[in-house]
Amino acid sequence: MKDKTIDYILRATWQAVARMYNEEASKFEGSMAIGFALLSIDKEEGTPSTAISNRMGMEPTSLTRTLKTLEEKGLIIRKKNPEDGRGVLIYLTELGKEKRELSKTTVIKFNEIVKQNVPDEKLQHFIEVAEIINDLIAEKKIF
Repeated sequence: MKDKTIDYILRATWQAVARMYNEEASKFEGSMAIGFALLSIDKEEGTPSTAISNRMGMEPTSLTRTLKTLEEKGLIIRKKNPEDGRGVLIYLTELGKEKRELSKTTVIKFNEIVKQNVPDEKLQHFIEVAEIINDLIAEKKIF
């Protein structure tokens, strides 16, 4: 594609980032979704399951599958929310905390390498443009 569209650039970049994270996570029997889910769970206080999907920008049905995988791998446990009997709190197991730290280290490394290779001013512009695009979409100013 000679003249790449903005959506093409965003999609191709995100796919490359996702592929990179999945390749790294596979070394530890994980995936990008598992890593981001672990990072979305408070490591001490637990997190309501509804808050995890919001933090990850995920549909609840997709989160249900991810949480089931986390539970099967022994990374989380579910407990009734003592403040709201209808709700569930998700807690990390010791193994979950270890895998969360691996995920955190991976994300920090990605950010550090990008910051080392992109001047601050360009990175700020990138962030501003991403925020504008998100606002345009949220405010339904495109379609």
